[in-house]
Amino acid sequence: MEQGDIEQMSFEAALAELEQIVRSLEQGQAPLDESIELYQRGDRLKRHCEARLKAAQARIEKIALGPDGQPEGTSPFDAG
Repeated sequence: MEQGDIEQMSFEAALAELEQIVRSLEQGQAPLDESIELYQRGDRLKRHCEARLKAAQARIEKIALGPDGQPEGTSPFDAG
């Protein structure tokens, strides 16, 4: 699989493949060259998952509460 296919993956698919790669590397049964390739793909998958999470977080709106504690509307998510 190429980098381009990772960019098209859903978060869930990328995470599932990343988990599979981690299990394979933890077992330590792959030859060195294959382990290096798995590690590199895992790193790309990790960065893809982080980017998807960051994009999702940016879309989240938080509920603005009024002085009486009741919802008054929403405002953009501020991670800071």
